[in-house]
Amino acid sequence: MSHLAWVNSLPESWQVKPLRATTDYVVSNVDKLSVDHEIPVRLCNYTDVYNNDFIFMSLDFMQATATEDEIEKFGLQVGDVVITKDSESWDDIGVPALVRETADDLVCGYHLALLRPRRHQLAGAFLLRCLQAKPIGVQLELAANGVTRFGLARSEIGAVTLPVPPLSKQYAIADYLDRETARLDALVAEKERLLELLAEKRRAIITRAVTRGLDPNVPLRDSGVPWLGEIPAHWETERARWLFRERDERSDAGEEELLTVSHLTGVTLRSEKDVNMFEAATKEGYKICLSGDLVINTMWAWMGAMGVSSLEGIVSPAYNVYEPRARLDPSYVGALVRLSAFAQEVIRYSKGVWSSRLRLYPEGFFEVLLPVPPLSEQQQIVEFLETEHKKIDDLQAAAESTIALLKERRSALIAAAVTGQIDVGSTA
Repeated sequence: MSHLAWVNSLPESWQVKPLRATTDYVVSNVDKLSVDHEIPVRLCNYTDVYNNDFIFMSLDFMQATATEDEIEKFGLQVGDVVITKDSESWDDIGVPALVRETADDLVCGYHLALLRPRRHQLAGAFLLRCLQAKPIGVQLELAANGVTRFGLARSEIGAVTLPVPPLSKQYAIADYLDRETARLDALVAEKERLLELLAEKRRAIITRAVTRGLDPNVPLRDSGVPWLGEIPAHWETERARWLFRERDERSDAGEEELLTVSHLTGVTLRSEKDVNMFEAATKEGYKICLSGDLVINTMWAWMGAMGVSSLEGIVSPAYNVYEPRARLDPSYVGALVRLSAFAQEVIRYSKGVWSSRLRLYPEGFFEVLLPVPPLSEQQQIVEFLETEHKKIDDLQAAAESTIALLKERRSALIAAAVTGQIDVGSTA
């Protein structure tokens, strides 16, 4: 089989064995429920494994309960490897984590399988790296069955083909990969921190530009609006009702493109995932949206689900569409409403019994007070932001490219080491 091509290039002293020949394994059925007559335990869950190479006691484990038999069968020991067994995506199957620390009450949870290498044959640290290596781990991905959710049969876990070098070589490879992956992970962390700083810088630039303008020496005054604070003295503040006109519903919506908040913000809401809005029986209540219109998802405005459209189309009744009047530059509006402070401000004008059910209706939005610089100054602010965004975008793209290359290097290094393509020596 093509995905087992690595078998033919292993060093002569290495063996090839199915996982069941070197490892004992069980599929956990310990759920997240707490039952009165059971014993309190800490549960190692899917996310604990998926998000970490190693299981340490410093992780925030879920509190649950289990029976004595379950604790005996699924209790974790140092050197165990835990893998993801079920997932919504086939390529999330078989993700491993090595247990470095444990406790008497730490138990392997549901949707996971516990692999316990026989110590005289296989090191848990080496098994971890084997399953992280794409040429080997892909066997579990290919064995997963499902349509909307994928899962592994227990027999498929035991059938995975593993390289098995001498035990001393296994430890040497594991130690080498611990050092090298830690170095690469540190480089990735540095670049990810840079991305965070760039995001903070972008937010700070937008906030200052749209609420203070571009002249650092301009006289300021108290806007009288808590979320704005001080603004340039020559700026005005107006309620949204005098700055926007609500677009009417359309009863004759045809084949125009259906726009969602993801078109405006790049973020897809939970309510829009896996939903084909075009399958609606009628488009009654849909609204036309023109380029430059402010579109607000009434149900999720308090989470920032709003923006200025650069497209023309229609939106569902869950949205309200507002046309900026002549005193506003649409791009300035787009920057203003993306401020986190603005999203928090609209909460004051939203209605709902629970915080997760707030709705921003037009009468609420029209009460919001907004800063209104002179139109020419709005346009200068927009031009400035476009220039600054381009600089940040370039830095962000470079950092993301470096992260991708480092992760590729990490993956390739693990695969090469566990299949004998790199000679790392042996431990004494």
